Amino acid sequence: MNPTSALVVIGNEILSGRTQDANIRYLAVHLGEIGAPLKEVRIIPDIVETIIATVTEMKARYDQVFTTGGIGPTHDDITSACVAEAFGVPLELHEETAALMEKHYGTDQFSAARRRMAMLPRGATPITNSKSVAPGFTIGNVHVMAGVPSIMQAMFESVAPLLKHGAKVESRTWYALSLYESMIAAPLEAVQKRWPALDVGSYPFHRDDGRRGLALVVKGTDLKDLEAAAAAVRDLIAAAGAVPVEGEPPL
Repeated sequence: MNPTSALVVIGNEILSGRTQDANIRYLAVHLGEIGAPLKEVRIIPDIVETIIATVTEMKARYDQVFTTGGIGPTHDDITSACVAEAFGVPLELHEETAALMEKHYGTDQFSAARRRMAMLPRGATPITNSKSVAPGFTIGNVHVMAGVPSIMQAMFESVAPLLKHGAKVESRTWYALSLYESMIAAPLEAVQKRWPALDVGSYPFHRDDGRRGLALVVKGTDLKDLEAAAAAVRDLIAAAGAVPVEGEPPL
């Protein structure tokens, strides 16, 4: 079986709607590519007890857990301290990281706020990146990364070779115009039952120019079963009286 992954998105700004999260899709796509599919995402506030409880629960449930957000220099950046608490270790200055940051900013500009970003749980390994001198970190099976998308992506690229990998998750998509879920519900369920190890989903679309239809997606790691199920999906679209088109529906 492929390793499983989960994501904890941390930040009041996400829950309030002030900031739109751009990291979920990136991680879902790239974890699928390395065969460690994203199985759960939780969006939680900057509350100490909530972060500790969520990380503690999810690191026991999944092979690898990612967090985004809350590792900056301000008072509400509490993720590092909470992850340390979840692992039962102290948060302490990581001397190598502090030295790199002091060299980068200069002694005069290496403020207490910036020093805060060099505080890591004892035993953690920094996740360096090409965008920022301040790192994320890995402790156990938890990978703590920034919330800023460009920095998060750079951190993921850095840590990806060290992650647990499995068979790549492949997908096949067929779509049709003027096709609705009620028209294919029963045969689509039959496809899912025939190939239970695959993920079979239906996704309606409605474009601004009036085009409506349905995209049917099959995902999995067994290419033989994937192709067979995709062919069955194509056939059920045709049987419903619509014209199956391979690929994603155009915008």
